[in-house]
Amino acid sequence: MTERQKDRPWLMRTYAGHSTAEASNELYRRNLAKGQTGLSVAFDLPTQTGYDPDHVLARGEVGRVGVPVAHLGDMRRLFQDIPLEQMNTSMTINATAMWLLALYQVVAEEQGADITKLQGTTQNDIVKEYLSRGTHVFPPGPSLRLTTDMIAYTVTHIPKWNPINICSYHLQEAGATPVQEIAYAMSTAIAVLDAVRDGGQVPQERMGDVVGRISFFVNAGVRFIEEMCKMRAFGRIWDRITRERYGIENPKHRRFRYGVQVNSLGLTEAQPENNVQRIVLEMLAVTLSKDARARAVQLPAWNEALGLPRPWDQQWSLRIQQVLAYESDLLEYDDIFEGSKVIEAKVEQLVADSLAEIERIQEMGGAMAAVESGYLKSQLVSSHAERRARIESGEEKIIGVNAFEGTEPNPLTADLDTAIQTVDPAVEARVVAALRNWRDTRYQPPFNHPRPCKALEKLKEAARGTDNLMEATLECARAGVTTGEWAGALREVFGEFRAPTGVSSAPVAVAAEKGSALAEVRRKVDLTAEELGVGKLRFLVGKPGLDGHSNGAEQIAVRARDAGFEVVYQGIRLTPEQIVDAALAEDVHAVGLSILSGSHAQLVPDVLERLRVAGATDIPVIAGGIIPSGDAELLRAAGVAAVFTPKDFDITGIIGRIVDEIRNANKLDPLEVPA
Repeated sequence: MTERQKDRPWLMRTYAGHSTAEASNELYRRNLAKGQTGLSVAFDLPTQTGYDPDHVLARGEVGRVGVPVAHLGDMRRLFQDIPLEQMNTSMTINATAMWLLALYQVVAEEQGADITKLQGTTQNDIVKEYLSRGTHVFPPGPSLRLTTDMIAYTVTHIPKWNPINICSYHLQEAGATPVQEIAYAMSTAIAVLDAVRDGGQVPQERMGDVVGRISFFVNAGVRFIEEMCKMRAFGRIWDRITRERYGIENPKHRRFRYGVQVNSLGLTEAQPENNVQRIVLEMLAVTLSKDARARAVQLPAWNEALGLPRPWDQQWSLRIQQVLAYESDLLEYDDIFEGSKVIEAKVEQLVADSLAEIERIQEMGGAMAAVESGYLKSQLVSSHAERRARIESGEEKIIGVNAFEGTEPNPLTADLDTAIQTVDPAVEARVVAALRNWRDTRYQPPFNHPRPCKALEKLKEAARGTDNLMEATLECARAGVTTGEWAGALREVFGEFRAPTGVSSAPVAVAAEKGSALAEVRRKVDLTAEELGVGKLRFLVGKPGLDGHSNGAEQIAVRARDAGFEVVYQGIRLTPEQIVDAALAEDVHAVGLSILSGSHAQLVPDVLERLRVAGATDIPVIAGGIIPSGDAELLRAAGVAAVFTPKDFDITGIIGRIVDEIRNANKLDPLEVPA
């Protein structure tokens, strides 16, 4: 047998960025020295949603879930001493993708790079932001234009760049089944490619180059056989769509190119050491099969359900990849599943079901129409509710959560305060001061930027017309414009968009059958409403700040509705002031606040204080999210009635607790539990 050449490993990345550009730069250089082969930049929520660090909505969010980049100076510091011409950089950025790419290009030019050699990816998939992650800014039409303008620009000027990373990752986090993940991602790709083809900026003969630079970013869950089959199905469907719909003849252009971050939704706060084997199994789904192998892999850390991973935790995840790639014999073989009847049957079924769902979405007018009608969102909320119900009933087992819960003391989490990284609260003040200094001095030496007003006027003029927005955006970057100024100019022209929540149209996931837990909670809700002399208990679910991960809030809202509450849920991105105003206007009996970004320490006490000033101290406030135990104690001391974290998976039980807190706040006697 002739010796075949060993395959090259995939790109190994760690999703990283926090606090400041300087701190993140140091982290990147350390990670590259440890053998990481590409960079994956996490931006903080103000940067992702087009706000400067001193905007009211940015409070508590600066540097929390990523690095703040407010202007060209920040981008320079982020990549200091990292030669961008030799780097492969992935940027998880969507609504403001064009702006961040412009900053990246200008920094590369300042380094003396040939921009035609720049390699990397901007996520730039706005559809999944409306559905699952919530960092959208503009309405679907203008958002699609920003995406297609960027694609047209990069295919000519930065030909090795992937201008869009169609992202099904967050769809799975929001509850998507494998079929929904494939169908919704492919429908997004069709919407984008149709817009590029019909937009007139790219000649038909260059469409192969466009298709060849479209990449995907997928999720891999723990059901690793099904996940591997999903990847094979993705590849077949992409090959078929690009050939039949867009006439792409070159098989190289039709290749399904994808990167992966394995599932964070399935990581547990209970027995978090089990997350290591979950991460390994999920990685196997996207590496074992050569014909469906990821081009780039990034793994979460074992402690992400507890808080922000430390550099050591991220190193552990990088080493997991390196052991598989360099110690095992995986890369020495052709596809080891070729000819398997089991795999083939599963792939065929996924292909057929996914094509049927893609067809259904096309009949509605495509992905954008299915977003605006609320169809896609309500389907995801419904799938997620069904999954939660399976976990609660024990039908779907999660080790350490609803099965095999007994455990020895965990040395990894013996001291929880040191088991995660914390962001110094003083960072925000320093970043805000630096931003104000930038605004005051950007026209002076050593920067000597031109005044930004002209560049911003040009940007608005281009937005009102049909010119490609990238040139005006590059001019803004060179003029020292800030992230908030760039997005603010486009908000003036395009307006903003509040996406459908999917809550009101989601079907009942858990029936309140006689004798069930939900029936008992429903009885408590009805009795409490009766004793308070109101028709229905009213519960406000609020998402303060910029955290757009709304899955938990939606599931609480849907279950509270099914338990008999009248639910007030206005979606994401609200200030504490807006939440309190709504609570008073709707005369609610309880307020539930959901935050996963770490800004709870500032935003929750603000809501409590505003309720106190308004004289509404009889409204109990419940907090939920990724909240370390020390923070939970501080919140309870500040007056929060109850704190729930990912380990509290029993949603019906949570709703029952909320009723108890309403009774307690209104000085009603505890309800007897029926024998």
